[in-house]
Amino acid sequence: MKPNVLIIGGGLMGSSIALQLAMRGCNCSVIDKASPGRHASGSNAGGLRQLNRDPAEIPLTVEAAKMWHSIKDLVDSDCDARFSGQLRVAENRSDMKKLEQRANMVKAMGYQHEEIIGKKELYKIVPALSPHCIGGLICRGDGYGRPYHALTAFRHKAESLGVTYHSSTEALNIEQEGEGWHVRTSQKVFNSDILVNCAGAWSGQIAALMNESVPLTPKALMLMVTERLPHFVDPVMGAASRKLSFKQMQNGTLIIGGALVAKLDFEQQKTELDWQQLAKSASTVVDFFPQLSDVRIVRVWAGIEAYMPDNIPVISASQTVKNAYHAFGFSAHGFQLSPIIGRIMSQLILEGKSELPIASFSINRFSQEKK
Repeated sequence: MKPNVLIIGGGLMGSSIALQLAMRGCNCSVIDKASPGRHASGSNAGGLRQLNRDPAEIPLTVEAAKMWHSIKDLVDSDCDARFSGQLRVAENRSDMKKLEQRANMVKAMGYQHEEIIGKKELYKIVPALSPHCIGGLICRGDGYGRPYHALTAFRHKAESLGVTYHSSTEALNIEQEGEGWHVRTSQKVFNSDILVNCAGAWSGQIAALMNESVPLTPKALMLMVTERLPHFVDPVMGAASRKLSFKQMQNGTLIIGGALVAKLDFEQQKTELDWQQLAKSASTVVDFFPQLSDVRIVRVWAGIEAYMPDNIPVISASQTVKNAYHAFGFSAHGFQLSPIIGRIMSQLILEGKSELPIASFSINRFSQEKK
């Protein structure tokens, strides 16, 4: 008999896990303290990136890329995904050396998705780029999607398979009863065989209810969007040695990020935008594309994300209790991984192991005995 699973957190990770478990016959309920995707899943930049991943994440991101390229087969929607590449630009020889070292490391691991390009190829791909750049590192199969489209597609597909969602339902107390779970929420009590913690920035609090302490830091990441512009760039743009991340969307607007952190009052769930950081980021964009100097910013926002000290997630069975699992701490780069996380977690829950290497993501890497 397939288990009854309660998933805490209704963002992309929770929905992906629920979908994969439902495909395998499990009865899944998803609870969310707000509305599904209210925070990180609904406010991120939508990057679909294999480029420049932590080495531990490379096997996962490569498999995730395969899933994104056929995402309609999984969720009946293309999630507005576009695969125009992601590119890190070198401005000098020092930058180029750094990118070459990175490409060599990836190749030594047996992967070929990160490719060094010279100046001629760089300007063939991005002719509007400032002429001072000398080359770059590209992943041609990368791109971007729309977070809201993806979140909605994953949720609707999960619901079509019987998954139930409960919004405004905050987990207040968690107790293990035998080998199952008794979870008291702000709305009702849930009983389940399996518990999955994908509560994003609140995952540390959920883990603490299982006597599992993790050094999670909530941060509020800022993004800007411009007015609509004529098309001038295809790949998602980054830089080797400066904070740069932007893309031109299908409607002509630019989404500008680059790990820009707002001031956060986590207790009140309020953010205060840091205009100096935003101005510096806009200035960096203009350094690479001087023709954008008079473009207007029309909206700025910040979404609350969960960061781990090593900037890679927790993907793990609990180390303190039975029949509990964690998937959180994606440190502002989880969008790409979301389809594969569902598959990994369904395997971990139902088979006790994953087809992909996940030892680096164990929750016990933060325990005292590992120090």
